Amino acid sequence: MATDYDAPRKVEEDAGTASIEELQARRSDKQSAVVDVDESEAAEAFELPGADLSSEELLVRVVPAQEDEFTCGSCFLVRHRSQFAVEKDGTKYCKDCEG
Repeated sequence: MATDYDAPRKVEEDAGTASIEELQARRSDKQSAVVDVDESEAAEAFELPGADLSSEELLVRVVPAQEDEFTCGSCFLVRHRSQFAVEKDGTKYCKDCEG
């Protein structure tokens, strides 16, 4: 069913007769369980571009390429052999970079 959003809205007759107690009861029922988060604490986890990271140490486990993988000569990504497209001059290319 189509809705005409430009049409005037119907006003409920009893909207102005609600008591303050009823309005407060409705408001407390609709409050969510979401806790407010301090924005300054949340922003501490983000690193800005150009930030000095010389004191940071990265711990990454490097896994060598498997037998069913190859490194694309254009994008230099390690791809599965199902992504292999062509080999030119001993360099393997993936389906995304074969052009």
